Amino acid sequence: MANHLTRFNPFGDLTGFESLRGIDDFFNRFPLASALSGRVEEPRLNIDVTETEQAYAVKAEVPGARKEDIRVSIEGNVVSIRVEKTRENEEKEGETVLRRERYHGVQMRRFSLGHDIDAAAATARCADGVLELSLPKKANGQGAQQLAIQ
Repeated sequence: MANHLTRFNPFGDLTGFESLRGIDDFFNRFPLASALSGRVEEPRLNIDVTETEQAYAVKAEVPGARKEDIRVSIEGNVVSIRVEKTRENEEKEGETVLRRERYHGVQMRRFSLGHDIDAAAATARCADGVLELSLPKKANGQGAQQLAIQ
């Protein structure tokens, strides 16, 4: 006796209707679908902010970024962090390139604090993929300044 199996599709009869023709595309557009499809998205610039009576301390994750690619600016109580990354991946087998991928992007994070920052006394340091900012509080604000990364 021959065994004939047929795959059952509960929506098979419905796809003949014009209004349901794109139902498969609808589910492919969910945000989770891109994460599961193998595409690698760049992570968000995550920060931790702590406060004492005298200053704020900020730690930001900047994995793979060089200190030359990081810009921190302070304007009153607003802190802006900008990280520009360029990454190239290349897979070779012998001398034949099998795959080459490039990424160039900018991540930015801008946030305001409860007190104006003394930009002249503020410091920034980047080590092991973590940017650390020490931001002393100031009573009066002044124009934007750029911090040198150490």
